[in-house]
Amino acid sequence: MQKILVSRCLLGQRVRYDGGTHGPFGPLERWQVEGRIVPLCPEVAGGLPTPRAPAEIPSGQGARVLEGELPVMTDDGQDVTAEFVAGARIALDLVATHGIRMAVLKARSPSCGNRENYDGSFSGTRVAGEGVTAAALRRAGVEVFSEEELDEAVARLAELDKS
Repeated sequence: MQKILVSRCLLGQRVRYDGGTHGPFGPLERWQVEGRIVPLCPEVAGGLPTPRAPAEIPSGQGARVLEGELPVMTDDGQDVTAEFVAGARIALDLVATHGIRMAVLKARSPSCGNRENYDGSFSGTRVAGEGVTAAALRRAGVEVFSEEELDEAVARLAELDKS
């Protein structure tokens, strides 16, 4: 059975920066019952508390954080790069341990966003980009979907189950 890495906030767990949650969503609930889900909040796993200050990546490029070219900064000026990178490493460890080939992560998160992110100005401006964990997972060959792409994730899981 294929395992799926899923952002804990999408499972209804209160781990968002503001202590909030998203979900749970129907397919995720079904996968949880089936025992497929490996839950993770990379930010909490990397050592950050809940709640915590909002964080963004200048230019929204998580891959550049992994390369040591950009920091992850909170709105009050704290550098939380180390915690974000630590969370990405934990995600990669889970991928290796469980043979994970796909993930469903929170859209637009500085850790988990898979298509767009905020630009680092804390103005709500979105840019094409991905979070630190999403970038690390893609580099490792994991397909990353967001909660806005659950139909695609369901279809891809069906394909993986057949192979």
